[in-house]
Amino acid sequence: MKTMTKALTLVMGLWLLSGCTPEVGSKAWCKMMDEKPKGDWTANQATDYAKHCIFRSDD
Repeated sequence: MKTMTKALTLVMGLWLLSGCTPEVGSKAWCKMMDEKPKGDWTANQATDYAKHCIFRSDD
């Protein structure tokens, strides 16, 4: 039972930490991506960056 409790606690902790990233397309997300090395971007991140940060029309 202790092992199960520890595992559940670890999973919940990781789940809570994963919710700390900004929403894709937000100004905070664009800033975060500007600071991240371009070689570490996924293809989806590059596409989202172009769509939301470069070609943004709400500025």
